[in-house]
Amino acid sequence: MADILVIDDDDIFRDVLVGALQHAGHTVRQATNGIEGLRMFQEQPADLVMTDIVMPEKEGLDMILDLRREFPKVRIIAMSGGLAHDPKLYLHMAEKFGAAAVLAKPFDLDRLRRTVEETLAK
Repeated sequence: MADILVIDDDDIFRDVLVGALQHAGHTVRQATNGIEGLRMFQEQPADLVMTDIVMPEKEGLDMILDLRREFPKVRIIAMSGGLAHDPKLYLHMAEKFGAAAVLAKPFDLDRLRRTVEETLAK
């Protein structure tokens, strides 16, 4: 299976996501913000990065841009609940910045599985 880096500042959501991905057979590393996530990817690239958009320290859109500059072939799935804003706007921007797929929170585990499989197959 794949090596996946999950970057999300919500501990509970991240734990559920990591558990679901591990249950599907993937090796999963996790970070709580974009600075930590970028550093982890630079030290050991992953097959797939799943990043939240709205995070402290370094937001997901900045993370996507940095990853695309340094690692143009990296596969990225962006996720957002959008907080007070429309998550579709954030996700649309993430696609423009280079995310291969997007997921609007909340999403179910079947949707997660399909999106990960489709993105890894690209």
